[in-house]
Amino acid sequence: MTERRNTRQRQLVLDEVRSRRDHPTAEQVFDGVHKIDEHLSRATVYRNLHLLADEGVILSIKVPGGERFDLRTDEHAHVMCGRCGRVMDVDIPVDPTLEAQATAALRPHAENGYAWTVFSHATIFEGLCPACAQKEQEQKEA
Repeated sequence: MTERRNTRQRQLVLDEVRSRRDHPTAEQVFDGVHKIDEHLSRATVYRNLHLLADEGVILSIKVPGGERFDLRTDEHAHVMCGRCGRVMDVDIPVDPTLEAQATAALRPHAENGYAWTVFSHATIFEGLCPACAQKEQEQKEA
């Protein structure tokens, strides 16, 4: 991999992700960075987010309806609120055998002599966050 220089723009994007604990969207990162440098374009922010994720400095989390970014790059699960889209870390043990289990389970689906080889996975639970659960309960009571 080619070593990329750490530009001021990339540092601003990284600093914004570091300042947050809410798994921001690219748009939320753009809004934060834009307050510091109004000349920074949306495309520059998005490009730098993806460069940082490609380099393993931050984590890109693909969730239904979009993408979130996480400063934590260790293997861990996430939970997403199915109502508001909030994303949080879930600290549960990661099962390192799942890729091998999935590869074995997919062997019957080989095509032209080639079978699936699973090399990674992401665990995203979907649920209802406390704030949305409270709103839902209040709506039922109203």
